[in-house]
Amino acid sequence: MRAAGRLPPEHLMPTKSHTLSADDRKQIDDSDYAFPDQRKEPLENASHVRNAIARFDQVKDVSDEDREKAFHRIKAAARKFGVEMQETHWKQLGKHPHTANAS
Repeated sequence: MRAAGRLPPEHLMPTKSHTLSADDRKQIDDSDYAFPDQRKEPLENASHVRNAIARFDQVKDVSDEDREKAFHRIKAAARKFGVEMQETHWKQLGKHPHTANAS
């Protein structure tokens, strides 16, 4: 039995979010990106989710509708991987350096 509030080991694996090769990115399903049409901001683990939150306002060439949909994907991924989010609207994402914390 694991302690309350602790994530299982598969959610704590190190990530290569800053070093994903083109081949690595090709292996990620479109649905595992915050912006699937543009294949931007993968959401495969907690580290990716925190990165997507921090970089959200840096994503270029996407519509407000794309951002709204991406925000909902990020929120769902945050719940899945135990990343706490205080933001309630996509316009709040990426505006502060430490907006997301691991639970």
